[in-house]
Amino acid sequence: MSADFAAMRTTMVDSQVRTADVTDLAIVDAMRAVPREALTPAGKLWLAYADAEIEYAPGRWMLRPRDVAKLLQALRPRAGERALAIAAPYAAAVLAAMDLEVTSVEAGAAGPAGGAYDLMVCEGAVAKAPRAWMAALAEGGRLGVVERDGPVGHAMLYLRSGASVGSRPLFDSTPPVLAGFEAERGFAF
Repeated sequence: MSADFAAMRTTMVDSQVRTADVTDLAIVDAMRAVPREALTPAGKLWLAYADAEIEYAPGRWMLRPRDVAKLLQALRPRAGERALAIAAPYAAAVLAAMDLEVTSVEAGAAGPAGGAYDLMVCEGAVAKAPRAWMAALAEGGRLGVVERDGPVGHAMLYLRSGASVGSRPLFDSTPPVLAGFEAERGFAF
């Protein structure tokens, strides 16, 4: 018996995405079209449309469908924009389906090459968004990432305006922290 992934995809959008106040029809349509199972490891296909994070490589996670949809909606992606997906294979596929010019990279401390991105997104959590990521934003560029240093993380939106970058929290989220982006722990009296 083979799985009906198209039906699962529709159910995911209707029960996890639209019920989370994701009203951007371009995002909803892209999520209905992108085969999440194609990005899921073979041994975890049963998780492709579950309300769960999926480890697709050691220390790398795809966000829950609800969380990636809400994060993308906050970023307000527009066709033709230049996007960088950091350790974000599903978000990259959704953005590409929305006609953005997408570059995908794995998370790394060196920072993104190329710079001047209109939009950047990271799946999985980091203790704190690296300054190098913010420096790679174009004027008006937006970065969406979950920051987590404890049991609950917060999806954050960063926006570049001139030489400064402002931020605001969006919603609570609890994805695992990406390998290499854990909080530094030190000795304190």
